[in-house]
Amino acid sequence: MSFINLKKIGDAQKKPAIVDVRSGDTVRVTQKIKEGEKFRSQVFEGVVIRTDRKNSHTARITVRKVTSGVGVEKSFLIHNPLVEKIEIVHRAKVRRKNLSFLRERSGKSARLANKAFDRVAVNTPIPTASNEATTESDSDQKPSEITAETSTVDVAPAETNETTKEATEVLKAESQDSETIAESANPKGPAEPAE
Repeated sequence: MSFINLKKIGDAQKKPAIVDVRSGDTVRVTQKIKEGEKFRSQVFEGVVIRTDRKNSHTARITVRKVTSGVGVEKSFLIHNPLVEKIEIVHRAKVRRKNLSFLRERSGKSARLANKAFDRVAVNTPIPTASNEATTESDSDQKPSEITAETSTVDVAPAETNETTKEATEVLKAESQDSETIAESANPKGPAEPAE
């Protein structure tokens, strides 16, 4: 069995769309738990201290929270069908992928600096790379089904590029004109800044 076939099998297990989770995010993970013959939903909220293999079907996040003074960590496979939903509550400013230093910290020193983010946009699932690739391959196989709308979309950016070029040329000309006017008004050279 070749590597390409294994990749196809792995990509078939991926969810169609997932949320872009990063290290430092405070997330609320909803997971299905089986008890006997019934299923119930359980929510686990904490800080993502590690992300692994983001583009793979085995993508994983490790979430940490402190409960009654005891640190609890749980790993979730993002594409696992038992993981119903991942919601980002806060996004923090971090410079690492693995935040293992949070294990030794407690209280205020364990806090991360929150940064502003658009909660609705961040929690909107993004299509996975494998689904984008399949849609691109479908469009390559059926060129006769290209609509007029796609051709107008292709033309619009070219028109905007031409208008931006014209606008920059006009601005350059205006700045050159203002420099020549300033030089003619002050023949001694550029004015010195006032102190």
